[in-house]
Amino acid sequence: MHRDALPGQGSAALPIMTADALRVDGDAVVYRLFDVGYEISLDRVLELLATQAPERVRPVRGEAQALQIPNPPITVILGSEDVVLGGDRLTVEVSARIFDFGVISLRARVPAPHSSSWHGFVDFGEQLDGADVIPSLLDGHLRSLVDRIRTCIDRPAIAQQTEDYIVYRVARLTDAQGVPVLPAMLHDTLVSPLLLNDRRALSVEAMRELLPHRFSYTAEDLAILTWDNALIVDPSQVDTDVQFILEFANAQLLELRFYDATLDAELPRMYDRIEAARPGSRKFAFFSRRFAPLLAELQRTVADSTELVERVENALKVTDDVYLARIYASALELFRGRTWRAGIDRKLAIIRETYSMLNDEQQSARSEALEVAIVLLIVLEILLAIFRH
Repeated sequence: MHRDALPGQGSAALPIMTADALRVDGDAVVYRLFDVGYEISLDRVLELLATQAPERVRPVRGEAQALQIPNPPITVILGSEDVVLGGDRLTVEVSARIFDFGVISLRARVPAPHSSSWHGFVDFGEQLDGADVIPSLLDGHLRSLVDRIRTCIDRPAIAQQTEDYIVYRVARLTDAQGVPVLPAMLHDTLVSPLLLNDRRALSVEAMRELLPHRFSYTAEDLAILTWDNALIVDPSQVDTDVQFILEFANAQLLELRFYDATLDAELPRMYDRIEAARPGSRKFAFFSRRFAPLLAELQRTVADSTELVERVENALKVTDDVYLARIYASALELFRGRTWRAGIDRKLAIIRETYSMLNDEQQSARSEALEVAIVLLIVLEILLAIFRH
């Protein structure tokens, strides 16, 4: 899916480091997220997948206390598989993260060539971005996983909408002599071919607009976010908090996209059902409860959509402005979370107004029917009185 970045400020001017002078050790994590149902019972999933040692994972940094996650997702290892990428056979580690609001995130960790040049790392990213083998691999694991936990899913159904994201992770960055290089040396000119998948020489203004989300907590780490992917430089292999935050934000984005599309499809159906429910003639139409089934369905649609969107947005709350919280807020801004939510609210408002209109019409019809009944009773009494005499 093509996505446009939001405008913002680029990184400050840094000493020039050429791509040929850098050596990289790292890998990439390919994410493919799916909506598989209305809700997933995580406690039951833990029981079903107990043999694979599933665990409830949340960020572990000290500042992660500013992030409240009432129902942490479940992470489970699905195994390793060999794939061919760019002519090389690689062993890919596959895992999944299961969210209670109906999303499963499949992840494939793909090793990059050992101690490659920065050009080689960019080539690796380009091959990965254009390859179908990883998405196909994750699609297969999704079907298998959903079959195993189907009894834990409320209203199971795999939606057409998916969310794809790649995180390039660098564990070691050195120069040609093996001397460690600080990640701050990765200026926009170096990272733009990797993150924007564009090897052309971009203007300073373009890079400033397309690469505005750049974060560092220490001198040894760096996180750069874009709409399609991210670069994380961190010597600690166990610190995956930034990836967790980005995955969570993508899961929330997927749900907002899914319900926006669901409501888009519901509006035309709603108008068609209204027309079908209206009788050809209004004569005696007020005696029927022609809108009752439609009103019940509209009420259910509004209730389900509102409940799930609220649950998605409350799945992770930020209580303080710290490093991880800023990354999370920037990810939501980058993914246009507010725009998707505004679209959903607008469509729900249309459905509510339609419900109110139909309900008023039905109530009016009932009042009309009652008035007619009263008039008929009065006429009947008059006729009976006349015939008695």
